[in-house]
Amino acid sequence: MIHFRRTATLLANLALAAMGAYPACGQATTSIKFTLDFKLQGIHAWYYLAQQKGYFKAEGIEVTLDQGEGSAVTVTRIMSGAYDAGFGDINAIIQQAANKPGEQPVMVYQIYNRPPFVLVVKASGPIKSVKDVAGKKLGAPAGSATLKLFPQFARLNGIDTANITFMNMAPTLQEQMLVQDQIQGSLVFNVTSYINLLQQKQDPDKDYRWFLYGDYGLDLYSNGIMVSQKLLKENPKAIAGLVRAINRAMKEVIANPDIGIAALIKVEPLLNAELEKKRIAYALTNLMNAPEVGEIGLGDLKDDRLSRSIAAIAEAYELKSRPAAADVFDRSFLPPKADRMMPIKTN
Repeated sequence: MIHFRRTATLLANLALAAMGAYPACGQATTSIKFTLDFKLQGIHAWYYLAQQKGYFKAEGIEVTLDQGEGSAVTVTRIMSGAYDAGFGDINAIIQQAANKPGEQPVMVYQIYNRPPFVLVVKASGPIKSVKDVAGKKLGAPAGSATLKLFPQFARLNGIDTANITFMNMAPTLQEQMLVQDQIQGSLVFNVTSYINLLQQKQDPDKDYRWFLYGDYGLDLYSNGIMVSQKLLKENPKAIAGLVRAINRAMKEVIANPDIGIAALIKVEPLLNAELEKKRIAYALTNLMNAPEVGEIGLGDLKDDRLSRSIAAIAEAYELKSRPAAADVFDRSFLPPKADRMMPIKTN
């Protein structure tokens, strides 16, 4: 009887390992420190769902998730050695690939197919078109990527920047000062600012205009999953597992955002579940659900478009060199395309 039970247990364990329920016996677990781009939000739901449902564990990895301080900071955190991977901006990778070649993280799963950079203004204000910003007062944090890219945005759209006043402000004040008419426009990330305006009892659709950089010539990629050079060299298997687990959880949250919100609430019960669900919907519609994704699937990008983005970033930041697309993005860890198709219709 004891022999029978041991045999049955062994067979069950082998079957679970084959299904990916947890690492096969003897397989070492890899610890990965993962930094988010910002404080906990709806757009981070899939990472916590993957953690709570054991998807990371099934891939033989143990992932520690920490909140972030900005999409560009994700890159410097990884380069410092403090983190192995994270969710951050591919344009910051481009900059570091030019400034410190060989040290930059590499994007392995692209999430934001459209850029979040935007000029937001009051619909009732004086800025009715992008050229109306001439002579106006705009607000942005000093290190904002949207501010850094504004001269390129202006050049592409024939905007005279000579008499524009830029007010340096904390990110938390951008929408508030716009609401109070202390500035005429704010240079923001749309997925953050849209929800901030809702929190301030504003109607961001009816009462505000959104000039998306991507609609005005800066057709850039943005945030995704990036990994360190060290992890690339030492444990590519762990990277593939990380990507598979996140891809699996993302598809589940996209199909049913409520399960993602539930995962977040377990971590931070004080989150506003309704607003964070709206943030997920906004990100899907405005950042992720692009026609290109319907063609190539979640996680991938087009090399020719990335090369154009690299050229735009090199000019905007006056980089000393232009990295190759292969220095910035590596698609070899992506699951098969069939496993990366959006579970909702693209538009």
